[in-house]
Amino acid sequence: MENNIYKKIEITGTSSKSSDDAIENALKRASKSVQNLRWFEVIETRGAISGSSVEQWQVTIKVGFTMMD
Repeated sequence: MENNIYKKIEITGTSSKSSDDAIENALKRASKSVQNLRWFEVIETRGAISGSSVEQWQVTIKVGFTMMD
């Protein structure tokens, strides 16, 4: 078993569809500039309201990735 070293970053994804979609959007974008993504944890969920309905979801996550040698 390898002794990996991990680093965590915090990012916020948005979506007008759902909180799950906001997470997917954040991970998709992070994967374009960060390699070896391994896991995420939801830190905060919030949203914008228009009238009486949700206009946009915002989800802040911490993303862990394996550091390269």
